[in-house]
Amino acid sequence: MWGGGAAARALTRALGRRRAAGALPGAAGGLRGTLQNYSWKIQLKSGSTLPVSKTEIKSSMLTVKRLFSTSHPSVDSKEMKKFQLLAHKWWDEEGEYSALHSMNDIRVPFIRDTLLNMSSNYHLGNPLSGVKILDVGCGGGLLSEPLGRLGASVTGIDPLEDNIRTADQHKSFDPVLAKRIQYKSSSLEEIVEESMETFDVIVASEVVEHVADLEMFIKCCSQVLKPEGSLFITTINKTQLSYVLGIVVAEKIMGIVPEGTHEWEKFVPPEELERLLESNGFSVKTVNGMLYNPLSGSWSWMESTSINYAIHAVKSGARGQSSPTDALSELESEQPSATAGTAV
Repeated sequence: MWGGGAAARALTRALGRRRAAGALPGAAGGLRGTLQNYSWKIQLKSGSTLPVSKTEIKSSMLTVKRLFSTSHPSVDSKEMKKFQLLAHKWWDEEGEYSALHSMNDIRVPFIRDTLLNMSSNYHLGNPLSGVKILDVGCGGGLLSEPLGRLGASVTGIDPLEDNIRTADQHKSFDPVLAKRIQYKSSSLEEIVEESMETFDVIVASEVVEHVADLEMFIKCCSQVLKPEGSLFITTINKTQLSYVLGIVVAEKIMGIVPEGTHEWEKFVPPEELERLLESNGFSVKTVNGMLYNPLSGSWSWMESTSINYAIHAVKSGARGQSSPTDALSELESEQPSATAGTAV
């Protein structure tokens, strides 16, 4: 075992070396406070007859390591700056996010009906009751809220605190949603350890074209998803047509979204996304093309995936493990009189 004073001095020396080398720009306040607090606790123990255990030392060293490391490598800081400017505009249905509002008309039924088709039972009025959904990159809660209204228990995460404040404020107007939805300012990587195999469903709608490390993002999705859980992704294909319509027309000519919102180089072909999913333990079940009509402001499904598309994939699971849709069946077995048609 280490003596408490020796551990504290070792950590302090490590901090000093990193700061002298310029490895901790702007981090002195919060990190120094964390270490000083840890040092104070260690010294209390070293002055007593109770030794500090290796487990405690390891835990504290891990905390310091996380402070030194990049906590969310899939988050692109340039992308965060873009969305920071629009954080207060999420719920303006005629504003910069109008296309996302209208996308709910097809993406919400797609998620709902896919999940219900995987289950033999569901609850009238709240067809997704008992289903735990993680909405990654939730923004102001545009997708979290309709999923919550369908009865799901939704956790929405977004690295921008201003987005989370907007989402929290808007859900507070509905007492039912306030109970069903919780928001957290966090990247996906930051919740992995505390949420291993926690969620029945993950939705990442219009997110993957903004992440810095797509494979890391997919790996983290797999880690927090239960075996046989569902992953829903909507994004933009990397084609000449998507460049013309998604950037030239949508951003530069019609102003459907602010100029600079997208970078064509970060668009993801469905073949590449399928390959990443399958190499990380997912089975791709559905790939549907999506089309936005700027004149009517509406979305529709189409066969071609040359512009926008949606994917549903299922994480592999060992036989005998419960399926996420079993949550619906379990709830139904408790309330057998509630079986009926799909609620819209």
